[in-house]
Amino acid sequence: MKKSTKKIAMVLIIALLTAVMTACGSNENEAKSGTDGEGLKIAIVTSPSGVDDGNFNEDNYNGILSFIKNNPSATVKAVREETGDPAAAVQAVADIVADYDVIVTPGFQFAGISSIALENPDKKFIINDSEPTPVGDQTEFDNIYAMNFAEQESGFFAGLAAALETKTNKVAVVNGIAYPSNVNYQFGFESGVNYANKVFGKNVEVVELSGYAGTDVTGKDVGGNYAGSFADEATGKVIGNALIKKGVDRIFVAAGGTGNGVFTAVKEAKGDVKVIGCDVDQFDVGVNGSENIVLTSGVKFMGMNIEKALNSVVDGSFKGGNVVLHADTDSTGFIKEEGRHQLSEDTLTKMNEAYELVKDGTIVPASNFNGYTPEKFPGL
Repeated sequence: MKKSTKKIAMVLIIALLTAVMTACGSNENEAKSGTDGEGLKIAIVTSPSGVDDGNFNEDNYNGILSFIKNNPSATVKAVREETGDPAAAVQAVADIVADYDVIVTPGFQFAGISSIALENPDKKFIINDSEPTPVGDQTEFDNIYAMNFAEQESGFFAGLAAALETKTNKVAVVNGIAYPSNVNYQFGFESGVNYANKVFGKNVEVVELSGYAGTDVTGKDVGGNYAGSFADEATGKVIGNALIKKGVDRIFVAAGGTGNGVFTAVKEAKGDVKVIGCDVDQFDVGVNGSENIVLTSGVKFMGMNIEKALNSVVDGSFKGGNVVLHADTDSTGFIKEEGRHQLSEDTLTKMNEAYELVKDGTIVPASNFNGYTPEKFPGL
């Protein structure tokens, strides 16, 4: 459609004002594009690590930026909640809800936004990594799309990679806190190791340190190597060094900021010790001089699904509900792009074959609550 001369002039004036405002600077972490000002207004509220954490939050933010690239009149405001406290996280959403069409909240600490959603039925909310807190008997909400991922699948690929690539036949997983998502990673990892042992004739041991067993939300002892925090680099390094001392040479790191300490321990270690990244592609974090300590990463493709959810808002197909995303929608997996992993061709072939079996449901790795164990699950 051709624009009138008056319309074009107005667009140019608004664009000039936008450029001037940008040149003057801003205290907001805001990405903005477009000229008509009628696009979707999006906010993302995150944990203290912010949208540039190089990991979980940033992947969610990148999904929004990708959406804006294809919808240039949309805008996004990034809000960092400084404490990580669930009550403060919910309040941070309440403080801005009136000003935005869609609010994206990555993290379990935002589960309590249910009441805000009920009070603001014209607003839409996207939660990642949690389900909304029930209000009475209501567990799903028309304006909340809550995404969870089958972490056990990503963990399975991490365990399979570790077992196929280890030289010492000793591998391990390091976790933060035994929340369901973290236990899913652990059980999935153990499932992957057991699969390699049975199907490919490996003899690999999953090493656990005394004193670091996790207790899940039901009070059950799930074993593993749990630091008790997602933000304790010092403990992460202690655990990493202890595992390396026991001969572990492949470590899956599912511990948030605590995992940085494990990365440091591996970088300082002698010999062929490598980590497997978690949630996102962590290959860049693995740079260690002229080498790289990251074997691959077990990932959840969060940004892609954030973008899909935003597209559904625009095209009118948005539907609230609580969903778990699996490999059948390419939402879980591992990094296999050339130059972003150090898997052998043989390992890559075996993992690609296993991926198809996970995707079609032949392999169902154990998770915290799916009724299977790492020693007994479909496909083993």
